[in-house]
Amino acid sequence: MNPLLRSVVTGVGGHLPATVVTNDDLAAIVDTSDAWIVERSGIRSRRKATDDQATSDLAVAAARIALSRAGRDPGDVDLIIVATTTPDLTFPATAAIVQRKLGAPIGIAFDIQAVCSGFVYAMSVADNFVVRGLARCALVIGAETMTRLMDWTDRGTCVLFGDGAGAVVLEPRSGEGTIADRGILGFALRADGTKQDLLYVDGGPSTTGTVGKLRMQGNQVFRHAVVNISEAVIAAADTAGVTMSQVDWFIPHQANQRILEGVAKRLGIDGNKVISTVAEHANTSAASIPLALATGIEDGRIKPGQLLLLEAMGGGLTWGAVVLRL
Repeated sequence: MNPLLRSVVTGVGGHLPATVVTNDDLAAIVDTSDAWIVERSGIRSRRKATDDQATSDLAVAAARIALSRAGRDPGDVDLIIVATTTPDLTFPATAAIVQRKLGAPIGIAFDIQAVCSGFVYAMSVADNFVVRGLARCALVIGAETMTRLMDWTDRGTCVLFGDGAGAVVLEPRSGEGTIADRGILGFALRADGTKQDLLYVDGGPSTTGTVGKLRMQGNQVFRHAVVNISEAVIAAADTAGVTMSQVDWFIPHQANQRILEGVAKRLGIDGNKVISTVAEHANTSAASIPLALATGIEDGRIKPGQLLLLEAMGGGLTWGAVVLRL
């Protein structure tokens, strides 16, 4: 591996289904209210894919935007990684379906399943391909149709999730080996399978033969999230050689506004440096970080050259963080 080669984000894109589901809409089908949801999560609305929209459709839409902004087209792509917990099919990989729908050439395509942490995991995997010269134009996509996993009688979970996709293009660029380099500078990944019962889906091909529904112990997840994410963030920052004060933007997984604020406070990050889209997007699992990144770039807050800190925690439990300079 060439230590001076960096994986640089050259394009970012996000895509949301057109259908908006408000808290009042949910209050019509489950025992909840707008005030109850906002107080506990900060969520006001979420997007829902139509019956004929698959996860791959959302992924392709986001990927096309990211490629256009990178000045690339599908013919340039040689690696596609899709982070998703809601694949189109048990197999083939959603990434292979995305490859076909994009019209990308024969290359490497596979999925990563780390639930809400999937995009962070996928970025670290893609980084290893790029810096080793095995990929020249990598698409890293987080895409989910989480509403397909909801138990619409469970107000503790069905109000929290939404559908969407976000994508980034990673390309190799030479660096000086300093924190001034553009690209991925450090990451930390974690998993603890003993915490499975805190957040899981109660079905699968080899157990029930069904898709299953999402189950969560919300209070326990919150407690582990703030402590565990903070540790991984500090580890990633140490690997990159940066301090929290040097971070321009904190882009967390959009699980819950209280978790976002709790982690930022624990890390000593100014709330004005936090990109939050949870109010409009809800929790889109692996799609939430790239969607938030796309939002921050599109509205002008996030600019080239700035130092970004990404983090997430999901079922497994899995969690992790990435430090990069845009």
